[in-house]
Amino acid sequence: MTELTKTFGVAARNFTAYPEMPNARALVDYGVRVEELGYDSVWVWDHMLLGVEPNFPIIDSLTTLTAIAARTKRIKMGTGILVLPLRNAVALAKQLSSMDQLSEGRLVMGMASGWYKREFDALGIPFEKRGKIMDESLEVMRRLWSEASVSGEYPHYNLSKAVMYPKPAQKQIPLLIGGYVDAVLKRAAVSGDGWLTYFYRPADFKKSWDKILSFAKEAGKDPSKVLNASQLPIMVGKSRQAVEADMLDWLNKEWDFPAHSDCSRESAIMGSVDECVAQLKEHLALGVQKIIFVPYKYQKEQVEIIAREIIPRLKAS
Repeated sequence: MTELTKTFGVAARNFTAYPEMPNARALVDYGVRVEELGYDSVWVWDHMLLGVEPNFPIIDSLTTLTAIAARTKRIKMGTGILVLPLRNAVALAKQLSSMDQLSEGRLVMGMASGWYKREFDALGIPFEKRGKIMDESLEVMRRLWSEASVSGEYPHYNLSKAVMYPKPAQKQIPLLIGGYVDAVLKRAAVSGDGWLTYFYRPADFKKSWDKILSFAKEAGKDPSKVLNASQLPIMVGKSRQAVEADMLDWLNKEWDFPAHSDCSRESAIMGSVDECVAQLKEHLALGVQKIIFVPYKYQKEQVEIIAREIIPRLKAS
């Protein structure tokens, strides 16, 4: 199983706020640069459609990762998250296994059931059934990746001696499940390989993580093998006071915080290098394995100072 403990990734800006458009070539160059800086992984966001007024133009997540894979050698690549029910599970299993072959085993996929109903309606997929569709899709993909021949009737798939080769380069592509309600936390523990969080404070992370470990144990899985990764916004500056207003303005304009979740603007890591390191150590102390940085406006100087001054201190702690 992939080891995530004390690994540090960074998010890429494959969505923007209209009228600005994401730059496809710049995203690939960004992937190359963050590999050079020593990040463990690069993560992209996933939607088909996002927003109305304002809307958020977004470049396809898997296309972006494929391009980055072709230009890099070491860095892992992930989605934070991929909206699984929007995709045909058989076609996606083929695409991901091919991407894993191309990258020589560098995929770490975050997946979730989705939240944007307008997106589901546009693709003709019943929003109210997205949880069941996701569970079905996870099983279908796992089987196609691991079994020589797959037969089985599902609500959306009828597999009769289905053979899918080549398999992924990895024995198992790690699948981290995103979400916050108990049913999703159980899915992360039982059907997935672990959990991917979004903008959680340390104590809130610990509360849900304990539930996941309990669900895993109840299902007969070794809790010590369950993975997690936490996406955290960060802005490094002279002090927390110096950067807080700009950071909160960005979070309010470009980010979504589900009303009934523990996702919070208060999760933002802000301040001097020393202040940021201290805040991040709180997350690691409570069981966060992998931190995925979401740098303020993806500014080059933020990406570089995190790599050069913050990550080495976290690895050494």
